Amino acid sequence: MARTEHYDDSEAPEGNRVVMADARLLWDFQRMGHEPRPCSVAVGLGSHDLGVADVTVELYRRGMAPLIVFTGATSPTTRDRMPRGEAVHYRERALESGVPGEVVLVETRARNTGENIRFSRELLAGRGVEVSSVLLVSKPYEERRAYATVRRLWPGVEVVSASAPLALDAYVASLGDARLVLDMLVGAVQRLIVYPARGFMIEQEIPGAVVAAYERLRDAGFTGRLVPGQ
Repeated sequence: MARTEHYDDSEAPEGNRVVMADARLLWDFQRMGHEPRPCSVAVGLGSHDLGVADVTVELYRRGMAPLIVFTGATSPTTRDRMPRGEAVHYRERALESGVPGEVVLVETRARNTGENIRFSRELLAGRGVEVSSVLLVSKPYEERRAYATVRRLWPGVEVVSASAPLALDAYVASLGDARLVLDMLVGAVQRLIVYPARGFMIEQEIPGAVVAAYERLRDAGFTGRLVPGQ
C-alpha cells in the first residue's frame, strides 16, 4: 500500500470517507488533551511504535521527568522488528538520542497494558523511587485506554497523558499500515467498554457518537485487535 494513497478524502470512494471519518472520531476521543507538566517519572508503554520512545525522550529533555521507565516484552506485532523486546529497543533509541543510561530503566516482562503498569510500579518501588505523578507516554490512539488503566491499577498517583502530536492521517502515513491503526483504534475503544467490569480500568463516559462509530468500524471488519467473545 502506498503510504498516502487512501487519505485524500476529496478523491476517496464514499465508503472510505465514512471509514476515515469514523476513525478520526475514535482518534480524537482517545486523546486526553493533557498539557505536559513535570512528574515523578515518565513511563513509556512498549509497542511497535518507536515514536513513543522519541516522545518520552523529548519530554525528558524538556525537564518533564527526571527518570524514564520503558516497559514491554514482545508481541506478535513486535517480535520480528524488536527481537530484544520493546523496552530494550526503546532504551537503545533513547541512548542513541543522548539520554544518560542511568536515568533509563527497563521493565521487560509486560505483555499487556495492565502488566505495563503493574510491573513498572513494582520496579520503581523496588528501587525506592517515590512516585506521586506519572507522565504516561503511549501511542496517540491509546492515550485514554492507558490513562484509565493507570487510574485503576495505580491509585493515588496523578496521571498526565502524552503522545506524538499527530493527526490520524499523518500517523497512518508515518506507519504505512492503515489496517493496523484502524484495528487498534477499534480494539482500544472496545476495551474502554468491556474492561471496567473486569477491574482492568476505570469506567469512563463514552459519547453515543463514539460508540456508533466504533460499531460501524467493527462491523466493517476492523476486528484484528478485538477482545474475543465480546
